[in-house]
Amino acid sequence: MGKIRVAIDGPAGAGKSTAAKLLAERLGYRYIDTGAMYRALALLALENDVDWEDEDGLVALLDRHKIEQNGKITRIDGRDVSADIRTNRVSRAVSVVCRHPRVREKLVALQRELARDGGVVMDGRDIGTVVMPDAELKIFLTASLEVRAKRRMKDLERMGKPLPFEEVLANIKHRDRLDSTRKVAPLRKAPDAVVIDNSDLPIEEEIDILENMVRQKEREKNGEGH
Repeated sequence: MGKIRVAIDGPAGAGKSTAAKLLAERLGYRYIDTGAMYRALALLALENDVDWEDEDGLVALLDRHKIEQNGKITRIDGRDVSADIRTNRVSRAVSVVCRHPRVREKLVALQRELARDGGVVMDGRDIGTVVMPDAELKIFLTASLEVRAKRRMKDLERMGKPLPFEEVLANIKHRDRLDSTRKVAPLRKAPDAVVIDNSDLPIEEEIDILENMVRQKEREKNGEGH
């Protein structure tokens, strides 16, 4: 059966990565976390004292270093930075780093290459609108602000880097504002994306819904119709 490309977009804390990972596992697809690639660059900027607003400096970092993303693991020059890129410091930096046109151009080209042959679930903020506008299935996940902040707080606690709820909530609000107002590839729903609010949706039920959507698209791709 022909495999398709699945684009999952949504705001910070909407559960995109969790849903994308579980869906990919169930389908036997490859999962690519595009946000982790931008976070890796933000980490490089912090480690090398490159100003977040310095587009030339950031592009130079991309030219000098190799960022690899394969599902749960993100590497810089072979070094596993999967936990390091999830700190609040990196979260603040990435909102600025990802706004630069040439940074996005380089990383989008890499992401498109990874998705070229299909059988991929990719999540981010501009997958269905910029990276894979021709993806066979586009999903826009969302949840209430409070639910998203609680999820992010639990993630930080699991990593041993807890923060007060009010600070996490403020960071989510700040990220929403930056993501939706940036000039290059702002966060927005693709016209043909299916919106799913998972505020009160159990994760297993959510994955069941997504899998059914994918299977239908696979049947259509193989000429089996409805």
